[in-house]
Amino acid sequence: MKTNISAGNKTLSALLVSAGILFAPAMTGLAPVHAAPATGAVAGLPDFADMVEKVGPAVVNIRTTERQRMRPPGAEDEEMQEFFRRFFGGQMPTPRREGQQPRGNRQQQQIPQEREVQRGVGSGFIISADGYVLTNAHVVAGADEVYVTLTDKREFKAKVLGSDAGTDVAVLKIDGSRLPVLTMGDSNRIRVGEWVVAIGSPFNLENSVTAGIISAKSRDTGEYLPLIQSDVAVNPGNSGGPLINMRGEVIGINSQIATLSGAYNGISFAIPIDEAMRVADQLKKSGKVTRGRIGVQIGEVTRDVAESLGLKDARGAEVSMVEEGGPAFKAGLRPGDIVTKFNGKDIERSSDLRRLVGNTAPNTRATITVWRQGKAVDLPVTVAELESDQPRGARGEGSKPSGEGAANALGLKVTDLSAAEKKELGVQGGVKVAAAEGVAGGAGIQEDDVLLQLNNSPIIDAKQFNALVSKLDPKRNAVVLVRRGNLARFLTLRPAPAPAPK
Repeated sequence: MKTNISAGNKTLSALLVSAGILFAPAMTGLAPVHAAPATGAVAGLPDFADMVEKVGPAVVNIRTTERQRMRPPGAEDEEMQEFFRRFFGGQMPTPRREGQQPRGNRQQQQIPQEREVQRGVGSGFIISADGYVLTNAHVVAGADEVYVTLTDKREFKAKVLGSDAGTDVAVLKIDGSRLPVLTMGDSNRIRVGEWVVAIGSPFNLENSVTAGIISAKSRDTGEYLPLIQSDVAVNPGNSGGPLINMRGEVIGINSQIATLSGAYNGISFAIPIDEAMRVADQLKKSGKVTRGRIGVQIGEVTRDVAESLGLKDARGAEVSMVEEGGPAFKAGLRPGDIVTKFNGKDIERSSDLRRLVGNTAPNTRATITVWRQGKAVDLPVTVAELESDQPRGARGEGSKPSGEGAANALGLKVTDLSAAEKKELGVQGGVKVAAAEGVAGGAGIQEDDVLLQLNNSPIIDAKQFNALVSKLDPKRNAVVLVRRGNLARFLTLRPAPAPAPK
């Protein structure tokens, strides 16, 4: 028993020493455990020293300034004198301050003066030996002047060649040659759990190094880019710095943190370097990023909607609005279509469609695959150039019809659409809601909403719609395509069971 305890204590002591908690023999009868040499790595843990020493010189500190106008000396006195002259008809006597210019030089004295004040600090890294620097767009946004400082204390005034708020990428240019450069990696090959390092200037502490692992890939937190999540410590000033793998290659640009307090909470996000370089190439050439658009508003596909429409999985992008006259409208897309592919690439989430279309050059012909009424349909579309992300406003609703008869099993009373209403809405069928109660009212359906589809069946008129509802299984959910103004979306409803016979 004594031997076992001794062996256990030795094991515990060795663990504590390796963790840096125990530095000397603390138990009677144990042999001293010598610390590992300072120049080597603890067995099983990575050593970042050589890699950081190699790549560190290519990481730069970025500080931005803005010009503020200064009030000329004596301006306050001049304004007070003007006040007294206007309202009291006289002049307030004031002694001249030492060094103050006489009133005869008033015009020269009131020439606006400017001073340069620091606006913010961030990080960046050099991507070419002739002085191209990559950073975040938010690091340089609103700056009048941008300065780049290298680890050898050389400072350059930088020119912002272009920045893109949608991806938070900016490209700077400094006048230098034979500058240290970082090697770009492949962000498509990263693996969850692999070690990574961030280098930057948190709180203006230049060339600070933090390490961690990749926590997740393709986090849907970016507007046009899926971001890399890691637990590397990132703080104010780290923005724009590189996220580097163990081979010393850049795999991302540190950009965001998830926090409730404003401080680092263990979750940080980086822009994948493959996407960042694609954006950077456009910024270097034209100073802006050109994106494609097709003119739709989209949403996520829920599991209930997928099951009711016959889709195997809850994936794709549900079309809720098609801009009249836009590329999707001309291609034949309709509200209620589920986009499952764009140019042969699967759409898992609605954000995938936005990014794929945005990354497509304007005037490119593409193929959109949609799930419509139980089958896949391919539609050719010509991508237009994105000018505004704001959808067009909804058209005004028509007059309110009155419904007759009892509500159906979904709690709906409906009426037929007039020919004029169909023409205004651009539809061939559908019904208008006269009243919504029960399950329909609870789901948010309102009077004057237009119903276009029930499960995979298009709605033709009120009689056909009520007949379809009467055949619904009360044990299964149904989905109704509801249009309100210019927007349409699927709502899930559970039919009420038929009343028991008396």
